[in-house]
Amino acid sequence: MNLQPITLEGVHVRLEPLSESHHDALCAVGLDPELWKWIPIQVLDRDQMMQFIRAELSDQEKGTSLPFATVDRASGQVVGATRFMNIDVPHKRVEIGSTWIARPWQRTAINTEAKYLMMRYAFETLGCNRVELKTDSLNSKSRNAILRIGAKEEGILRHHMVTWSGRLRDTVYFSVLAPEWPAVKAGLEAKIMVK
Repeated sequence: MNLQPITLEGVHVRLEPLSESHHDALCAVGLDPELWKWIPIQVLDRDQMMQFIRAELSDQEKGTSLPFATVDRASGQVVGATRFMNIDVPHKRVEIGSTWIARPWQRTAINTEAKYLMMRYAFETLGCNRVELKTDSLNSKSRNAILRIGAKEEGILRHHMVTWSGRLRDTVYFSVLAPEWPAVKAGLEAKIMVK
């Protein structure tokens, strides 16, 4: 698998390699406590945002992550972040995660197309057998969104993580397998009107 930083571009969204130069733009839209409610960490100030960026870039250097800044193509504005994470080269498996989208761009085509671009790259370029997604079991909005993109719910890992508040998080796992990708791809293309 070629794990070099890459730009993935669609009709509505551009996923560009995350860098420290995205700090100001991410701070402008991402210091909203509501965005971090279900994520194990909190990013509520500029220093925490820089720590978030540096942690993702550190994982990239280790070969376990490929982080992206999520850009709304219509405006050119950075509206969030996402990444390939928990990259497992021998087993041809990646997870799409650490995803957040600023509230004004939620429930638009941005996140759906970002997932489409990432899964297409994972299956069609990297040759993955499996793409994983996971979320907090209490985050019904995220669970429904993951199901809506065509992933299958696999189960719950109980007390999987300790969140920033100290709460023990149960984590729901989802996946899309390579044989399922053609049908999932067609469903996503219909949602985002890809020609």
